[in-house]
Amino acid sequence: MNTVIDTSFHMWFVLAVTAAAVFFFAREKFPLDVTSIGILTVLLLFGQLFPVPDANGRNLLDAYHLLSGFANPALLTVLALLVMGQAIILTDSLRPIIRLFVNNKYMPVWFSIFGVLLFVLIFSAFLNNTPLVILAIPIMQAIGLSAGISESKIMMPLSYAAILGGMTTLVGSSTNLLVSSAMVELGYEPLQFFDFLVPGCMMAIVGLVYVVLILPRLMPDRKSLKQEIEGNQKQFVAELDVMSDSILVGTECVNGVFPTLPDLDVRLIQRKGHLILPPFEGYKIESGDVMIVAATRETLGDLLSKFPGFLLSDEDVELIDAKEKGADEEKEGPTELEQTIAETRVLAELMIPPASRFVDMTIDQVGFQRQFGTIILGIQRRARVVRRRLGRIRLEPGDVLLAAGSQGSVNEMRQTNQADVIVLSGSKKELPIPKKAPIAGFIFLATVLLASTGVLSISVAAITGAVALVATGCLNIRQATRALDRKIMMLVGSMLALGAALQATGGAQFIAELMLKAPFADQPLFMAALLFIIVAVCTNILSNNACAILFTPIAMNMAINLGVDPFVFAVTVIFAANCSFASPIGYKTNLLVMGPGHYRFRDFMKAGVPLVFVLWIAYIFIAKLYYGL
Repeated sequence: MNTVIDTSFHMWFVLAVTAAAVFFFAREKFPLDVTSIGILTVLLLFGQLFPVPDANGRNLLDAYHLLSGFANPALLTVLALLVMGQAIILTDSLRPIIRLFVNNKYMPVWFSIFGVLLFVLIFSAFLNNTPLVILAIPIMQAIGLSAGISESKIMMPLSYAAILGGMTTLVGSSTNLLVSSAMVELGYEPLQFFDFLVPGCMMAIVGLVYVVLILPRLMPDRKSLKQEIEGNQKQFVAELDVMSDSILVGTECVNGVFPTLPDLDVRLIQRKGHLILPPFEGYKIESGDVMIVAATRETLGDLLSKFPGFLLSDEDVELIDAKEKGADEEKEGPTELEQTIAETRVLAELMIPPASRFVDMTIDQVGFQRQFGTIILGIQRRARVVRRRLGRIRLEPGDVLLAAGSQGSVNEMRQTNQADVIVLSGSKKELPIPKKAPIAGFIFLATVLLASTGVLSISVAAITGAVALVATGCLNIRQATRALDRKIMMLVGSMLALGAALQATGGAQFIAELMLKAPFADQPLFMAALLFIIVAVCTNILSNNACAILFTPIAMNMAINLGVDPFVFAVTVIFAANCSFASPIGYKTNLLVMGPGHYRFRDFMKAGVPLVFVLWIAYIFIAKLYYGL
């Protein structure tokens, strides 16, 4: 298509908008989605007031062209992959595999750490790496605490391993899909699933060597924070009623621990009116026992997900379900409950304020089940150790209760009962559905297999996989829609519009020609290396997705001017845009590990800049030897 441009005014205006986008994305004065919608609005108004007609007189900057990015298959694929990643989290599908490495009895600590890093690197080639890092963070924390290793030594390598793995396949990162999509918009063939697997693996291996051997030596040893970290592992006192058909019956205490409940601190056993206090050596759990235990929120959550009968009676389960469905809706049978309860149950922490009318009342007297549709699983009190049945504990100001209930019940408590109970901010968390893990794992593997073999396109496979996960109950519609990242949608749509405007006004070609005026500009290897380092710097200031869409048209123009296969320069943009190592804002996984690793901004600069340089050198050799530039 021949573009007709009457004046360079259009080009310079779009270049000015591009510079403004870079400035506002880097400053982060406004939220990412606000900046994105602002850029899109400016382009729409400009295109309407100052059209750029093509040879047939059609405006290349009309709403149809600028808004077509929101219907882009790559964007829909990214959103579908986010839904699939959310299903993996909610079903804990990958946690059992990762936990294979957390067994110091059979393997050295550093081998376990390397195993987790390698696992994350490999799986991030096929799965959105954000949920992978979320799953692996507590595993790495457990390894670090058990071995006395500072978390600052192992958290950043986890993020970097996930980013490196995303370089190897088309679905490894949303960046890769967006480069492929931008190529299609420019009239090129899309990239295939394994088109850059070999050079990507070369880059990943070089990066992994740095991450394993050099990166931990550059990180500060902030062990002084260990006490604070351990102190934040709050323990709740909970009650377990042992029924006649419970798998706990007959379990004997060995070395002070009941093997069936390894992570629980048993403080009291009530048996037929008698109290049994520790030590429990030689005692066996019997039917009818009431066990008072202390455990962390995570332990109680896992217990509730896998064995709801330990903490909840059948009546409790029905109460939660009835609250979610509505009081006047007729209850379904037990099978229906089993299928729907796990989808809607959440854990939340409730604090009793000083002015609460529940102070001095027992938990049974308050009746959380009837009033709010929530079940109290445990209580946390810092003043003293609690050794009595949960329902008989009188509430005091400052007590924190661990409650299980439906999403609606907890939200209702937050909005209408703040004088009596406060839902602690950030404490609400949906419980995983481990029974659905095999289904989610099968759908995920089938999606990858169908996309990688070409039976289905990546877009069709990802959307089908996401729909199948909802249809099979691995997550519900509400959870799926919450997985859709508004910022990604707005960023991709606006940046695709900006890329289209750069192409239509000749801005991309102008930048490419400007780069070609550099010394040695007639040498493809030099230009590829220059493009790589420019994109790698920008991806740590902007976002990797923005850089991918922004620089792909420029890279294509450079390749045409140099007479080089555009595919090579597209892969250059992919590798460089994934080098988000030198800034915590460069990639989401960096932000995820910043808190657990207790990092500062300069820590990422110190560790990430050398890695970007190492990968740049590695890419130059790959471009020379593998691609023949």
